[in-house]
Amino acid sequence: MASIAIHVEDEDEEEEEAAAASSPPPPPPPPPSAHTSQWIAAQDLLRRRLIERDDFPWNLPGGGGGGEALKYVGGVDMSFAKDDASLACAALVVLDLATLQVVYEDFAVVRLEVPYVPGFLAFREAPVLLGLLEKVKSSAKDICPQLIMVDGNGLLHPRGFGLACHLGVLADLPTIGIGKNLHHVDGLTLSGVKQLLEAKDNFSKDLLTLTGSSGRIWGVAMRSTWNTSKPIFVSIGHRISLQTAVKVVGMTCKYRVPEPVRQADIRSRDFLRKNGYIC
Repeated sequence: MASIAIHVEDEDEEEEEAAAASSPPPPPPPPPSAHTSQWIAAQDLLRRRLIERDDFPWNLPGGGGGGEALKYVGGVDMSFAKDDASLACAALVVLDLATLQVVYEDFAVVRLEVPYVPGFLAFREAPVLLGLLEKVKSSAKDICPQLIMVDGNGLLHPRGFGLACHLGVLADLPTIGIGKNLHHVDGLTLSGVKQLLEAKDNFSKDLLTLTGSSGRIWGVAMRSTWNTSKPIFVSIGHRISLQTAVKVVGMTCKYRVPEPVRQADIRSRDFLRKNGYIC
C-alpha cells in the first residue's frame, strides 16, 4: 500500500518517548544455537562488501557540484504487537528532504519465525525490510529513496555489522544507523559516554565522537535538537561516510529522532492499531 503526501500531526518529544516506553520489551534471547555460527559466517561474508565512504551519485543540497541532489530519504522501522512478540509490522516511509513531508509509505505485517538473538537482529528483520525496498523500486520509481535511515545500528555494533550495514549491503543503498541506546563496544559504555557528554568541552557543536579503546571511531553521539539532553547514536551503515551521515541526520531532525525513522515508528504502530492488532 502506498500513498502520496500523507500528513500526520507532529508529536513532541515527550509524547514520542511515552509511546516508545509503552511498547513491549523484546523477548528474552533463546540459548545459543546452530544458527549463531551460520549467522556469524554470513556477517563475515557480507562485511567484505561494506563501503565506509561516500559512494553515491547525488549531492547534498547546497553542496555544489554536478549531478542530482539528495531529495528522497527513506526510513525503516518495525513495531510489534503487545501480546505477541513474533507478530510485527514493518514500515518503509519516504520523505521529501526539503519539506520533511512523507510522500510514500508501505507496510508489511508478518509473523517472524527467526528468534531474537542480540547482535543478530538483521537476520530477523532485514528480509522483511528488503521486501519493502524491492516493492518501492517497482511501484514508485519516481520517489525511490536515495538513502535509508535505519532504526538500528550500523558499525556501532558488537560485531561491527549491525542492521543498517546488513540492509545497506543487501539493498546496495547508502544507509545510516540511528541508535537510541548505546551498545557496549570496544570499551565504550553508557556511563562513560554520559560523563563525556556532561563535559561541555568534549561535546563540541553537539557531537561527541565515539572512539573505542582500540582507537577505532565507531560513530557519534549527537544532540539532535537544542531542547533535548538525550543523544542519539549515529553510525555508518553502507556507502556513506560518518561526516556525511551526520550532516544528513542534522537536516532531518525536528525532534530527537530523525523524521524518517520517527515517522516509520509512528506509522507502523498506527497501522497495527488501525487494523485490529494491539500495540
